[in-house]
Amino acid sequence: EDHRAPVMVSQVWYRAGSMDEFNGTTGVAHVLEHMMFKGTQAVPPGEFSKKIAAAGGRENAFTSRDHTAYFQQMQKDRLELAMQLEADRMTNLVISDELFAKEIRVVMEERRLRTDDQPQSVVYERLIASAYQTHPYRRPIIGWMDDLQNMTGQDARDWYARWYAPNNATLVVAGDVQADAVVALAQKYFGGLPARALPERKPQLEPMQVGGKRIVVKAPAQTPYLLMAWHAPVLKDWQKDTTPYALQILAGVLSGNDSARLQKTLVKTRQIAVNASAGYDPVSRGPGMFMIDATPAPGKSVAMLEQAIRSELERIQREGISAAELARVKAQVIAADVYQRDSLFYRAMQLGEYAIAGLPPEALARRVDKLRAVTAQDVQAAARQWLKDDQLSVAELDPQPLKPQARRTAVPGVRHVN
Repeated sequence: EDHRAPVMVSQVWYRAGSMDEFNGTTGVAHVLEHMMFKGTQAVPPGEFSKKIAAAGGRENAFTSRDHTAYFQQMQKDRLELAMQLEADRMTNLVISDELFAKEIRVVMEERRLRTDDQPQSVVYERLIASAYQTHPYRRPIIGWMDDLQNMTGQDARDWYARWYAPNNATLVVAGDVQADAVVALAQKYFGGLPARALPERKPQLEPMQVGGKRIVVKAPAQTPYLLMAWHAPVLKDWQKDTTPYALQILAGVLSGNDSARLQKTLVKTRQIAVNASAGYDPVSRGPGMFMIDATPAPGKSVAMLEQAIRSELERIQREGISAAELARVKAQVIAADVYQRDSLFYRAMQLGEYAIAGLPPEALARRVDKLRAVTAQDVQAAARQWLKDDQLSVAELDPQPLKPQARRTAVPGVRHVN
């Protein structure tokens, strides 16, 4: 509950993302996200969005490897409308072959615009497909183009029937609301919906990587690009796990501001890179990755840049970090976390992400305390244990001459976010 303003955010999360897809139908989770706006037995195509807009709200959706989620941001007295519409399309969606044929073309164009025409996105997609050997995280969320070209309306209907049910969904509401009233509305609109027998989710474990991997992507581009990814753990036992929090701090040590090591050393001092950043997400259903990406400065090679990054990592592994650096990075990481929670939308997002990953609200509530408890020794130990060459996959963009091409116009309907 947050009573600072008379607004609310309502989100419905389905525990069904690209990791739940099968080979041959990659991208169907995201395609179904699009189809969820194409009408039900009671609400004609396009009317869902019109009703939300007429009520002064905004809505959208997003698909990830772990989930698909739908949200509305509205005045607090419009919560019932949001729940009514979401409950309706949870069970009464109509997926006609005619509308599917139109929307799949939109999705294919979205793939072209966001991935195929973006060389760094191609590098990321190919690296992930190589770094994960067996885990379904290796598949792109938007799907492989060949699968999209051969997808049918029945594939979307099968996905909807398999996963869209109240017992596979999580409702998150944040804002100027009363908990009892929210529960009552949820019971009114979702309580009577029939549960479905969900498919068995078999364990999908990624085997340990036993040697470094390296790929080169040749694509039309103006500049080279480097992407490095190490297998890393994610948060499972939030009370006992310490490494995920240490890796978050390590990412902050490496990037995030001008005083971070990659920016300070590679970009400002040595001028080897135009930019360099590190990223790590501790919350997911599947295995994690610690990633560093960078663009070499003019006249500098990718090999030189990679060696400079390795030198910084080896220095942390060998010498650790100072108490002053740890305190500064903790303050920055925690401040970013606190500022994010000041947003109703992102507070609800965090609750949803934790729920989908099987983590309780207490894990989110204690996250700042866990970050504060990280020591310099924890950061050094995490770097030593996880940033090893045997766990590393490297991708390099080898720029090819740019080809003149007609400017492609975005297809109407490319509106949802991933």
